[in-house]
Amino acid sequence: MKGDHYVLLPSGVLAFGDGLREQNVDERVKSWQENITNIAFFLILAGSRTAEIEGISAAGSTPVSRRYTAVADAELLLRGPLFPNRWPLPPLPAGVSPALISYVASRFLKIKPTVISAGLLQSPPFNHVSLESPEIGPARCLSSGNAMEITRVKLLLDGGFKIGKKLKKSLLVTECVPGGTSTAFAVLSGLGINVNGLISGSYRNPPTELKKKLVNQGLKAANLKKNPSSVALMAAVGDPFQPIAVGLLLGAIESGQDVLLGGGCQMLAVLSLALNEIEPESRSEFVGKILIGTTSWLVDETLSSAKNRNSFIHLMDHVASHFKVNLLGLASGYRFNESNQKVLRDYEIGYVKEGVGAGALSLLAQIKGLTQKEMVERCDVEVGNLFKSKNEKTCHGI
Repeated sequence: MKGDHYVLLPSGVLAFGDGLREQNVDERVKSWQENITNIAFFLILAGSRTAEIEGISAAGSTPVSRRYTAVADAELLLRGPLFPNRWPLPPLPAGVSPALISYVASRFLKIKPTVISAGLLQSPPFNHVSLESPEIGPARCLSSGNAMEITRVKLLLDGGFKIGKKLKKSLLVTECVPGGTSTAFAVLSGLGINVNGLISGSYRNPPTELKKKLVNQGLKAANLKKNPSSVALMAAVGDPFQPIAVGLLLGAIESGQDVLLGGGCQMLAVLSLALNEIEPESRSEFVGKILIGTTSWLVDETLSSAKNRNSFIHLMDHVASHFKVNLLGLASGYRFNESNQKVLRDYEIGYVKEGVGAGALSLLAQIKGLTQKEMVERCDVEVGNLFKSKNEKTCHGI
């Protein structure tokens, strides 16, 4: 890797961030390695009308297809590519759903998530937890400055907190929220953190100017007071995933658990929203139990305006500096250069990059001993199964 400070660990996982200076990384990695089969693993699915803006997201090639991305990805993670899924994976401009990587890794680890659903247009055809009436539907577009009612945000936050507080084991949080990098951009900006040119997305070249325009519209329309509360900010320009994840995080830390936030800028937004609600003198201790877990593709990315610095690490540094804490991240070291499947090699040229916990689950698999060669071989097989399943459905007129 080029650019910023990072360390290649013996397992092949990359560690990065200012937390390297003060935390015993080997010890923390060993703790996760020893407890992998005994973690509370959550996948949060959520919907926002922000995803229906043309050109905002590649998590589905069309605004309509992005309405069912979350359910389709969750089905793939839970059941694998050969299961006759109720919701088809949406067409992508390139690459393949990161849920396939998550499926391979979670199968190796022998763990499955508890799914929490909020703001979807479909009722998921698998066991899931609802913290609100499913009829409420997606959040409004962030550009409205009125994405959700305050009462809704508080309900979701409280629901997440109650689950987190009851935990007796380490927490892994993952998500699938089409348009979620845009709402992350919005809440981070609303907190006064400079994120311009540092927010990624599922496109090879994320539509930064479009996101910036929507965020500016939303924050202007919201007319928030100076130093807004996290609840007010999420209600103005957020999505339903955020309050659930913030609640889970706050509850888990209160119950003394270690936390792995599986994702990119969306998880930095969640961490920032949580830190915003904590007394400044408690923040360093709070982040001492938290790791960000993502993919090497996201950590490698240098967006054009980021002056040749690794954008995600740079963004994490901005968050750390804003709250005067040292954050620690881990990235899976797997690469797909040697893959036989083009849709996997697409990851190496900047498509998709992260999602559905692909980074966190694959780094846990790497820590647990799944080699680079085995990971690529397993992913190649499952892509083959995915194509086989699609072809069979086509042949049967589905």
